[in-house]
Amino acid sequence: MKLFKKKRVYIPIHVDRTQQEDTTVPVVPNGMFTKCPQCQKSIYTKDLGHDKICPECGYSFRICATERIELIADEGSFEEWDKEMALSNPLDFPGYEEKWKQAQVKANTNEAVVTGKATINGHQTVICVMDSTFIMGSMGQIVGEKITRAVERATAEELSVVIFTASGGARMQEGIISLMQMAKISGAIAQHSKAGLLYITVLTDPTTGGVTASFAMQGDIILSEPRALVGFAGKRVIEQTIKETLPDEFQLAESVMENGFIDKIVPRNELKNTLGKLLKLHEK
Repeated sequence: MKLFKKKRVYIPIHVDRTQQEDTTVPVVPNGMFTKCPQCQKSIYTKDLGHDKICPECGYSFRICATERIELIADEGSFEEWDKEMALSNPLDFPGYEEKWKQAQVKANTNEAVVTGKATINGHQTVICVMDSTFIMGSMGQIVGEKITRAVERATAEELSVVIFTASGGARMQEGIISLMQMAKISGAIAQHSKAGLLYITVLTDPTTGGVTASFAMQGDIILSEPRALVGFAGKRVIEQTIKETLPDEFQLAESVMENGFIDKIVPRNELKNTLGKLLKLHEK
């Protein structure tokens, strides 16, 4: 006799479909909300406004060259220079041409810098705007050539120069050719300075590598947007080299200004008026 014989008991389960929870997931259109990288809050994209500034913490979102020109130049005054320049692949780097073409589509520009002449609050100047959406604003031979030509033309026309920097540094696909652009641009800026003309740099997020080591820090007046990343080597690289932990504010514009490398930090929505006043003071 099996005293502990197992018995299977079947309990009927009735599911009331009318009481089931609605599992339909609401569909949010792409681009309706944008997450702020600083305060981590989801912002209704339209609330960022034309300036692309977070309404919660004031963070200035990265913007492309065209958006920057629309914010800074007087309406209809911008005349673009050297728009079409052919790429060469000096190192025969595999896949470089394809990546370059993809970047053109993504950034809607032909290279990582847009140069030309415009008026800012009625004051004519030459402007160069680097674009971090184009291969992270890296500086290749076309970038160097466009900026050099713009500065040389500004010298010839006796105009001030304003350069907005945004770059991850030299373009690795071009090797030493990329690094040579630092000296070439610096030489053109030296001639512009000898002519007694004004050169202003505006550091935006991020300004790093060879751009920082050359023309970004050669301005007669150096401005920056709030909390822009400004430095040469990356924070992690430095920490691994010196075997120490660096402070959170390291390489932010505010820290760089405290150490005397930046003259003034200007919010994006005040930049146009600030540049207009500086250009007016230095007009010949």
